[in-house]
Amino acid sequence: MPHPPLLTLLQTLVEAAATLAFALSGLLEAARKRLDAVGVGVVAGLAAFGGGTLRDVLLDRRPFFWVEHSEWLWALLGLTVAAMAFLRARHFAPTERAMQWPDALGLGLFSATGTQLALAQGLPGIVAVLMGVITATFGGVLRDIVCNEIPTALRDHRPYAVCAFAGGWVLVLSQQAGVQPGPALLVGAAVATGLRVTALVTGFTLPRWSSGKEPDQG
Repeated sequence: MPHPPLLTLLQTLVEAAATLAFALSGLLEAARKRLDAVGVGVVAGLAAFGGGTLRDVLLDRRPFFWVEHSEWLWALLGLTVAAMAFLRARHFAPTERAMQWPDALGLGLFSATGTQLALAQGLPGIVAVLMGVITATFGGVLRDIVCNEIPTALRDHRPYAVCAFAGGWVLVLSQQAGVQPGPALLVGAAVATGLRVTALVTGFTLPRWSSGKEPDQG
């Protein structure tokens, strides 16, 4: 079923904002690891496009969203150059905490667009929500792996993928309750981002696995 023009435009804008947010998180992480200019660009690109590309592969969507909107590649290059110049001029020291804020924004936006695109293909709610989670988390996983870190989605005991999962269900249930897809998209994104930001601010953590032994004891 073709999307209404307004919904298509809204999805494009949300996806663009999510792409830039994750690109910024990748850029900050790469700068924190003191990578060179090529490394910064690669990590920013993986963070920005990794989740959406995997989503498009799984949903058999062609062309990939970054191929269809190639101007985003130019935007990524421009952001990388501008940010590196700013960081150098201001002598700003990137921290892991600084990377978490754009990451939280991208998490919410990508979880909503991934879920919405899957719903548009007539997939069941649980499948659509998982597509949203994949879209929201896979770019960050690639970013962290390339930077030699255990992915935030796996090591951060504060809710991460759970936030994307909750936001996706808010979107699904909102549409089932009769809310138009556009507002439902924004509400789902706001819930996912809001939950992640709340976890960062309060320090709330999920229960940790405990076997009663220290890790080095086997």
